[in-house]
Amino acid sequence: MAAHSGRNWAGLMFLCLLFVSVAASSNVEDQVGGFFKSGHTNNWAVLVCTSRFWFNYRHIANTLSVYRSVKRLGIPDSQIILMLADDMACNPRNPRPATVFNNANQHINVYGDNVEVDYRGYEVTVENFIRVLTGRLPPSTPRSKRLLTDDRSNVLVYMTGHGGEGFLKFQDAEEISNVELADAFQQMWQKNRYHEILFMIDTCQAVSMYHKFYSPNVIGIGSAQVGEDSLSHHVDPSIGVYIIDRYTYYLLEFLETVTPDSKKTLADLFRVCPKRVCVSTPGVRTDLFTRDPNTVLITDFFGSVRNVEITTETITLKRNDTAQLCSGSSCPGSRRGKRRKKLAYANQFPVEAAYEEEVTKPQWHFPMYFVAALSVFFITVVSAFRI
Repeated sequence: MAAHSGRNWAGLMFLCLLFVSVAASSNVEDQVGGFFKSGHTNNWAVLVCTSRFWFNYRHIANTLSVYRSVKRLGIPDSQIILMLADDMACNPRNPRPATVFNNANQHINVYGDNVEVDYRGYEVTVENFIRVLTGRLPPSTPRSKRLLTDDRSNVLVYMTGHGGEGFLKFQDAEEISNVELADAFQQMWQKNRYHEILFMIDTCQAVSMYHKFYSPNVIGIGSAQVGEDSLSHHVDPSIGVYIIDRYTYYLLEFLETVTPDSKKTLADLFRVCPKRVCVSTPGVRTDLFTRDPNTVLITDFFGSVRNVEITTETITLKRNDTAQLCSGSSCPGSRRGKRRKKLAYANQFPVEAAYEEEVTKPQWHFPMYFVAALSVFFITVVSAFRI
């Protein structure tokens, strides 16, 4: 009887331990799922101003304002592609050289001291923009001009300039259509070049630029509906032009309140510029996006926040079996005992060496008596002809 009771207790204890282990594993899986719920591992930004000329100062300020915000929230310059069609900071009309302000009160110099422009001036073309997105760049293109994204990259694409229904002008010379932009995003998806894209555009009739999108995991935000103009915010009397557009002004005002650990979501971003302040009617397209915007953090696109978990446990890493243990002169390629040749920079303009070589080089010339005799000969001949 006692043995039978002992077996019952053992079985009961086994069931309890099994239940606890299952609950613990389920809890761990939930924690892991929550830890990587965003699904992305890196962030990139493509910021494009398509306008030239001094009177389009505000478009440069728009782009640099977003550039400043994404850098402040953690995206490094190495993962930002900045395209500026003109250089307002060095424009002769700028009364404050090397500065670009987005407010007449000059609170924020968005040009700053460490702006890295990847494409400037006439490099800002439709072709280069599409090549950057799709990765179809010449082999000689440096890494700083490449969008090196993968299937776990969240990409922010911000564009501003002059546009119309279904197109955006580049430097008053060419234009990109909404169909071309949609096809570029589809190429990115097929080539595993993004995980999610947040597309923002501040221009007239902006929402028409995302009407043709058909790729998954893309959100589109535009500053004005079809038939509406996207208006400027205010003028800076000292430079005589509008200094920033309305939508980007309120977008920047919102982003200044966002911190790397902020819990603000895309739903908050959608409400940054209501019609009563924007005058135009901003639009949003979310049907291609699989996640709920109310749960997607702003920093999933505007920041570069990494989830970090601190543990008190000691983790032992396994040694690589292929690694060779060596010391001193036994290591392959060891240079012990060999005198290293002293290195020095080559002289790029060896003028002095060339001069010394010219001076020390033996030079041959006619003897002086030969030159004198030849001169007397020519004088005699000329005199004879005159007689």
